[in-house]
Amino acid sequence: MPHADSRRADAMIFAVAAYFVLCVALRVFISPALEIDEGEQAFVSQFLALGYGPQPPFYNWLQYAVVEAFGVSLTALTILKHLLLFLCCLFYGLAARTVIKDRTLAAMAMLGVLTLPPVFLLAQRDLSHTVSALFAVSLFLYGFFRTLRNPSLFSYLLTGVAVGIGLISKYNFALVPAAAVLAVLPERDLRQRIFDWRLIASLAVAFAIVLPHAYWILHNLTSASAGTINEMKEGLEGGRLAQAFKGTISLISAIFGATILPIAFFLAVFPFDIKRICLAESQWTRITGRIICLCLIAVLLIVLGLGATHIREKWLALFVVILPLYLCLKIDAAGIETTGKLKRFAIPLFIMIFAVLIGVSARVVTSPMLGSYNKLNVPYEAFIREITQNYTIQPALVIADDTNLAGSVRLQLPLSTAITTYNPPVPLAAGWRSAGPVLVMWRGKGEAQPALPENLRQKLIEGGVAPGDIVPLFSAPLYHLAKGDDRYGFGYLWLAQQKP
Repeated sequence: MPHADSRRADAMIFAVAAYFVLCVALRVFISPALEIDEGEQAFVSQFLALGYGPQPPFYNWLQYAVVEAFGVSLTALTILKHLLLFLCCLFYGLAARTVIKDRTLAAMAMLGVLTLPPVFLLAQRDLSHTVSALFAVSLFLYGFFRTLRNPSLFSYLLTGVAVGIGLISKYNFALVPAAAVLAVLPERDLRQRIFDWRLIASLAVAFAIVLPHAYWILHNLTSASAGTINEMKEGLEGGRLAQAFKGTISLISAIFGATILPIAFFLAVFPFDIKRICLAESQWTRITGRIICLCLIAVLLIVLGLGATHIREKWLALFVVILPLYLCLKIDAAGIETTGKLKRFAIPLFIMIFAVLIGVSARVVTSPMLGSYNKLNVPYEAFIREITQNYTIQPALVIADDTNLAGSVRLQLPLSTAITTYNPPVPLAAGWRSAGPVLVMWRGKGEAQPALPENLRQKLIEGGVAPGDIVPLFSAPLYHLAKGDDRYGFGYLWLAQQKP
């Protein structure tokens, strides 16, 4: 490899790091309001639990640790996500270098991660648990390929750590290590790695990581499994044959949408080598190709078994992320000259992801111009400043109507405890008003004076508040970057502290 190409390949990780730093800076700058996942993380970071609902807890645990160390802030929420995305790219690049001799191709494989919509688009809008699962997949690939090439106790333990992290990041991650084991079995010279005694140590580490959450699942199985299954069955109707047809078509469409960009980027760089690439094969292309195929076949079986009819592209991200590595392994096996190819791959890629980043960031400005506000325009900060008289009144407890509102309020009032009508899912504890004033808040769907939700009223009455004391107040601050006098309506009420 020419010296210039080698230096360019090594520099790519710094370019990726710079991109994610810019992502953090723009997100913190554009608006203090929170997206849905950001609001959820700000809310659940108040407490440490073995489980939080339909999503595994690893990302929540990391967010809790960051908030405990640095306090709750938009910066703390944003840095964690993009640090995990950077580590995903880093370990993906290390995995590629383990099985690809050409450093240019290894760098292209790493950059290929940035061609995936969940990374360059969805993560910039609203994504959390999938981010930690993508990191786990990259860490697993690094440990897995390192174990196949140069097995050691460390490589087995590293793979076990990756499996444990993946399983408590996203439940569908389980398909990746299962497919990887099956993919190696046909390779006679590598099959012994699966039956090595060190695999027991790997499984023990994974089991130790998963055990606390597994204990929670045993007691909360419905809560843990309901979310994604319900979404997959969205719009479920018709007989089993019709469901199978709709589900299969939806899966094919999702696979096409998830893979078209990475394939297009590689086709653009190697337009005259397509036949050679398709025909090329090596032990590593066989293993990687099997992993992808087995994962997608498993997804198809799940779709057919559940009668699912609605598959989203982001649900396939953990499997499709392996595609850039597979393509680079095919190119490597074909022995194609790569001098100058990295530049042709990287320049349009960075143009695209920077353009998308600017577009996603600019919507906080462009949406008001179009008369259609989004979540980043909701004036939480102005609302809290107004009703707390510029933070001179500090509630001991905040009861909000939804998780996003509770998380957004906690960002403004970090010393207050925030709960919702359903979390905790039990009546208010005895003496809940004795610690200080209580702030109850809700929002509507565009109306200036949103009605008090019935579930919020019931929560208060069950907690001993007399119906006559529930007197709603209203505030309608200007939208963040409002067009003219456009306002967003909130409802709230104060409950004075009760002496024990």
